[in-house]
Parts: sequence; C-alpha cells; structure tokens
Amino acid sequence: MPTAIVTGASRGLGLALARALAERDWRLVIDAREPEPLASARDELAAVTEVTALVGDVGDESHRAALVATAGRRLDLLVNNASLLGPSPQPPLGEYPLAELEDVYRVNVFAALSLIQMALPLLGDGARIVNVTSDAGVESYEGWGGYGSSKAALERLTGVLAAEHPGLRVYAVDPGDMRTRMHQLAFPGEDISDRPPPEDSVPGLLTLIEGRLPSGRYLARDLVPVAQ
Repeated sequence: MPTAIVTGASRGLGLALARALAERDWRLVIDAREPEPLASARDELAAVTEVTALVGDVGDESHRAALVATAGRRLDLLVNNASLLGPSPQPPLGEYPLAELEDVYRVNVFAALSLIQMALPLLGDGARIVNVTSDAGVESYEGWGGYGSSKAALERLTGVLAAEHPGLRVYAVDPGDMRTRMHQLAFPGEDISDRPPPEDSVPGLLTLIEGRLPSGRYLARDLVPVAQ
C-alpha cells in the first residue's frame, strides 16, 4: 500500500487529489490548518482507505516533522499543495508589507523545501515529489509580485532538486485556474463560477504520479490527453 503526504487537503485541489488517491488504495497523511474541514475530509477518506489527518501549519517545523514521522519508514509521494496567498486584494510590490511577504515565503517556499528535506530519507528510487505552482510563477502579472515570486522560487527549487536527485521524479505542476476559496480570495467580489472545479486538474496530476514522465514543469490540463 503506497503512502502519500498531501498538504492542504481539507478542501480544493488537495482534497480532490486525496479522494483520487484513496480510490487507488493509497495510504494518506493529510493536513490543514482548520480542524473542522480537516475532520470532515478525514472522515470521508477513511471510508475508503487508511488516512491520518494532522491539524497544523506547514510553516511550523514541529508540524512538518510530525507529518513525516506519521508516514513511517517509507514514503512514495509528497505533494506540497498547501499555499498562502498573502494580502487580499494583492498589493503592488512597492506597497507590499514585508512581514506578510515573509509569511508567504515561509509557507510557499521554505516550508515546502523543509518538508522535502525531512522526507528525502524515506523517498526511494522512483518516488514522486509534486510541488503545486501557478502561472503567476512564470508570468509577470500586475499585483501578483508576492505570491508569484514565491511560486517562481518554488519552481527553481523544484528544477534544482530534480537535477540533484535523478532517482526521484520531481515535478512542478500548474493546475490552472480553479473554483476554489483561494482563487476567490485572490479576486474579492468577483464571480468565479465560470472557473473549472479543482477535480478537473486531478487527472493531470495522476498522470505524473502514476506515469513515467521525466522530472520537470507541467500544466495539469495539458496532461489529460496523455492519461487517456
């Protein structure tokens, strides 16, 4: 029974992916900051597979250590999905509160790398690391300097890790626009009902997790034809 850690799995893309993995008989270690949504996700997933849910912030070192310890002696998949948007609406870089920018980097960059460092001894040949990124990490959008630059840093970390660990498959995956709470926070007051649900991005992620594509950056929805 393969084991996966999926961060930020109480809702949105994290929960959608956890559901798909549960249906494929993966043992899951999931987390989120809010207890009630996480408990609901745990109860749903526990009806299908073995799951442990830990409440906490991935920015907290002790919480990251607990996630890795719960995985046991072997880990087949680490999904760094948890992210912090930062202020909403997004301020321009010239006015961005630096203390809040530090929080964005703490979660989106440093926590992801720290969790990878902790998990490396458990990841055998062929294991997967999936870092969820964004088009804001490669495109320069006005007002997205904070979140976007953090995802750009995560993408560079992903590429270097892939070069340094050729026995692993290390992916940066852009799930595309999704109808999620974070996306709504990014566009306060806007109607985002036309955005696709996060479930639409899951088949592309499964292509990376189950297939043999080389390490690199991928757009989740571009991978769906490959999966078919």
